[in-house]
Amino acid sequence: MNRTELDTTEARIREALAEMRPFLEADGGDITLDEVTPDGVARVRLHGNCLGCAMVPMTMKAGVEEAIKRVAPQVKKVEAVNLAVSV
Repeated sequence: MNRTELDTTEARIREALAEMRPFLEADGGDITLDEVTPDGVARVRLHGNCLGCAMVPMTMKAGVEEAIKRVAPQVKKVEAVNLAVSV
């Protein structure tokens, strides 16, 4: 992806994460986008109660990855940079 495509993709992902945010905040957590790499990896950072939650792998796969790939199908992989979680 070139810089323009990356910027557009990041904006779409941030909007998708903003839609998810109320659900995460209800459980004391949050999520932010760190970056999208040129090879299509979305790197997110989890915050608050998400850091110790046993449901993080399911949240990442069924929630975060699905939301990101819905708005940015060019994303090949989603990684939580501050956890050992990659989907």
